[in-house]
Amino acid sequence: MILNDKQIKRLAKEEEMISPYVGENVSKGISHGQDSMGYTLRCGSEFKIFTNIKGATADPKNFSEDNFITVKNEESILIPPNSFALAASLEYFKMPRNVTGLVTAKSTYARCGLGVPPTVLEAGWHGVLVLEFSNHTSNSIRLYANSGAAQILFFQGDQPEISYADRNGRYQNQVGITLAKSK
Repeated sequence: MILNDKQIKRLAKEEEMISPYVGENVSKGISHGQDSMGYTLRCGSEFKIFTNIKGATADPKNFSEDNFITVKNEESILIPPNSFALAASLEYFKMPRNVTGLVTAKSTYARCGLGVPPTVLEAGWHGVLVLEFSNHTSNSIRLYANSGAAQILFFQGDQPEISYADRNGRYQNQVGITLAKSK
């Protein structure tokens, strides 16, 4: 079952599912906060912009800082054509054992050609969410810090036998921009 605003608010308050939690949709700039059937999170002001300046290979088993240029404390960044950037959410998530989140693109950015590949917040996972922003166009696209960035839909079901926390997932309790890891 998909969760509505009342259910998300209750989980945010009682189980600290989203922190800090913004209980309304704030429309100043690019909107963020509680939506009717989801939550729009914000990205912080640190970005890692993909580059091939050093000729690095993007290998998920051996992902390197050499693949990125890091930009900090800027109001916005430009994502080059046919490239992507990583950013961490301002919100910390503490997913209950019976709730999973699905990240989707924010329509404001999608209409400009900036996509957010679907990401799953698994039941039992805790941490800051690392987001990928993919520029699908031949033009640079501006991405704003501390502003609405992506939407999460939350789904509730029966508790799993083994949660993400139980199996000590590699991204448990991550903070900041965590690159791809392989066990």
